Amino acid sequence: MSLQDFFSSTAGQICSVAVIVILFGLIMWSGQKKKMEPRVMAICALLVALSVILSQITVFRMPQGGAITFLGMLPVVLCAYFYGVRRALMAGMCVGLVYLVFNPYVIHPVQLLLDYPLAFGALAVGGIFAGRKRGLAFGYVFGVFCRYICNFLSGAIFFGAYAPEGFNAVAWSLWYNATYLGVEMIFTLIILCLPPVRRLFKHLKYLAGDQSIAAQRAETEEESPQTSGN
Repeated sequence: MSLQDFFSSTAGQICSVAVIVILFGLIMWSGQKKKMEPRVMAICALLVALSVILSQITVFRMPQGGAITFLGMLPVVLCAYFYGVRRALMAGMCVGLVYLVFNPYVIHPVQLLLDYPLAFGALAVGGIFAGRKRGLAFGYVFGVFCRYICNFLSGAIFFGAYAPEGFNAVAWSLWYNATYLGVEMIFTLIILCLPPVRRLFKHLKYLAGDQSIAAQRAETEEESPQTSGN
C-alpha cells in the first residue's frame, strides 16, 4: 500500500485524528504554569477550525496545488500572537493534519511533513515578534515566509517534474509558491495594518491570555512617540 492509499484510508485518517488529539492535549498542558488550561485549548481549537474554514474561501486555486484564500493563514499566526510559538506550532500542525485527513496528496514521508504539519506549523514562528510594536503584522510576514520555505523545498525536491519548459525545479518552485502565498500575504497585511483591526487584535490578545502579561506587552507595543524618539 502506498502512502497516498494509506492516508486516504480509514486507518490513515484515524491515525491523523489521533495525532491531532495528542497535540491538543499538549497544548492544554504546555503552559508556563504546567497545569491544565482548557480555556487555552478551546481558543486554540477555535483558531484551528477558523483557519480550516477560511481556507475553504478560495479566491484563486493554483493548477498544481495551493490557493489564495481569505485570511486562511492568519488564525495560526494569531495563536502565536496570543500564546507564543510553542502552542501555535502545535495548533498549526493540527491545521496541516486536518488537511491531510480531508485532502491527502502524499508521495514521500518528507513531502508529507513539508506540505502538511511543518508548512502550517511554520506559521507559528512569527510569534517571536509578539511582544514588539506591530508584532502581529511582522509576525505574519515572517510566518508566511517560513511556510514558503517549506513549500519551496517540497516543490523543488518532489514536484520538479511539473516545471514548465524554461524553468528548472528550483526556479519553478520559487516562483510558483511565491505567487499564491505572496498575494495572500499582501492582502492580509493590508487588513492587519488598519488601525481598528490592530486595536481589535490587541484587545483580543488581552482577553485570550494571561491578562497581566498581555497588559504589559500592550504597553510595550503602544510605546509613546516621545519614548521611541529618545
